[in-house]
Amino acid sequence: MTPVMVGTMVLCFALSVSVAVSIGLASILGIQVAQANMLISAKEMFNSINKFPLAAIPFFILAGNLMETGGISRRLVEFAKSIVGGVQGGLPMTCVLTCMIFAAVSGSSVATTFAIGAILIPALIKHGYPTSYAAALQATSAELGVIIPPSIPMILYGVSAEVSIGELFIAGFGPGLLISAALMLFVWVYCKFKGWGKTDGDGRMPFGKALWQAGWALLMPVIILGGIYGGIFTPTEASAVAVFYALVVGLVIYREIKFVDLYAILRKSVLSSAVIMFIIANAGLFAFLITRAGVPDAIGHWLESVLKSPAMFLLGVNAALFVIGMFIETSAAIIVLAPILAPVAQHFGIDPVHFGLIMVVNLALGMITPPFGVNLFAACTVARISLDRIVRHLVPFVLVILACLMVITYVPWVSLALRDLVYAK
Repeated sequence: MTPVMVGTMVLCFALSVSVAVSIGLASILGIQVAQANMLISAKEMFNSINKFPLAAIPFFILAGNLMETGGISRRLVEFAKSIVGGVQGGLPMTCVLTCMIFAAVSGSSVATTFAIGAILIPALIKHGYPTSYAAALQATSAELGVIIPPSIPMILYGVSAEVSIGELFIAGFGPGLLISAALMLFVWVYCKFKGWGKTDGDGRMPFGKALWQAGWALLMPVIILGGIYGGIFTPTEASAVAVFYALVVGLVIYREIKFVDLYAILRKSVLSSAVIMFIIANAGLFAFLITRAGVPDAIGHWLESVLKSPAMFLLGVNAALFVIGMFIETSAAIIVLAPILAPVAQHFGIDPVHFGLIMVVNLALGMITPPFGVNLFAACTVARISLDRIVRHLVPFVLVILACLMVITYVPWVSLALRDLVYAK
């Protein structure tokens, strides 16, 4: 059964069949080969999405779309620009900083790409940056949307590996801040080297005025994250609070959302949510079948025999995840691989929360690596250029994040220090 499933999935990927359909078709053929009852497919697909934490996904997507339409994104950009926009290369640094703040509510990198990219990509081009560089920068910065909590991939890992989502969220701050700082330092040095961005400070709003205008926008992540870590509501309930807050701010306070806009916002959110949930349902069926076939145990025993130390295990896993992330959507990869790899990581004495951050950061790289990087498609759509034009500018960004990934992998306290402080017993 397993060779048929894996072979079918790889063949479908090669034929450019969508990820969800590829995984679902492979699972159906696996059931047929095993001569099992086809009702298993409906049962396990339903079980895969019948989990309370997954309700956060459509809510966070809706919150991100409301923030984009309601003027919250634009005010966050102005606030970030008032902080770092006065130096040479300040506009690319603004892009990174804004994505970091926006990520503290949206939970989705694609939503971050569209919401922030619609404002900053034209601004970067206007200030003389190449269009391809602007798109590559935006796609990379938006990756923070799934690393800075709350994060949809972290929710999926927590559900799949049975790990506390709250602990994953608090552990995500260290890696997120590390990657943000590394990207801002890199773009500052790179712009100095290239001679770009000497006029980035033009039109920059004073800090006090920007802070006043963005006050309601900045209060949003404070309420959401403060509520989660203060024990007021769960991460899933926080997603509903985020929607309510974004709706009230957009409709009543900023008044940039009209009632006629709500249909388009809801439709866009439903379509995005349906795609993710369909992937989760099919990936859940696939994971159930390969688990029943004993594949996780077999892989675990093989890894234990080949990779003798935790350091070698992490290196091998990182190499494999980097390649997998290029071809398989992040959510699907986490749902399929987390139940397989997390127990093996625990066998090697690796904290499951630390391992979850390694998986999320690594597979998030797949969002900015060809051929199936969803952030790349989103950024290219906003910038109106073809994918091949941004690859040259993309390589240095990928190398920076890979360097950060190695630090996150082999220096566990980057992820666990804050978690251990907050959850100290």
